[in-house]
Amino acid sequence: MAAIDTPLSLLDRLVSHEDDESWQRFSDLYEPLIRRWVGKLVSRPDSVDDVTQEVLKALVEGLPGFQHNRRKGAFRAWLRSITIHRVRRHWRDQRATPAQLSDARDLEDLRSALSLLWDGEHNRHVVRSLLERVLPEFDAKTQDIFWRLVFDGSSPREIAAKFGCSANVVYIAKARVLKRLRLEASGLVE
Repeated sequence: MAAIDTPLSLLDRLVSHEDDESWQRFSDLYEPLIRRWVGKLVSRPDSVDDVTQEVLKALVEGLPGFQHNRRKGAFRAWLRSITIHRVRRHWRDQRATPAQLSDARDLEDLRSALSLLWDGEHNRHVVRSLLERVLPEFDAKTQDIFWRLVFDGSSPREIAAKFGCSANVVYIAKARVLKRLRLEASGLVE
């Protein structure tokens, strides 16, 4: 496995102004998700671009002051709040429909079906994106073992037989990848 540059998570590196690469990684990670969220609430493609950029700008400006309270969903809730605020501003400027205002109220209610859908989409997107980033740090065998065990549903015994190793080796490979993934996802996915 490649050496880990720092024990800090991506969110911690952003807050501490560690480097421009972290900001680029953050943008690469979150811009597609924000664009999808905004696209569900804003109909015109040029407006989706504008609102997405407003959300990203607000994140860049607000993140240094963001204090993660280590409560489940804290960052996700903050991101949702910024997104809703920027969408509402857009709707106000465009004279929103009652249906649009109802969607905003649903998103503010953390127990609503729409809000829970956003939470799930957020977590799946972040984990998938971070996994794509951290898996290449491992050799091909570890990647294959992890993928077969976690995503394909193969049993540790089946995987061990295929790779000519013990089930313990399979569990260790999974644990190494998950440890690295948890470090990278710290504060972003709870």
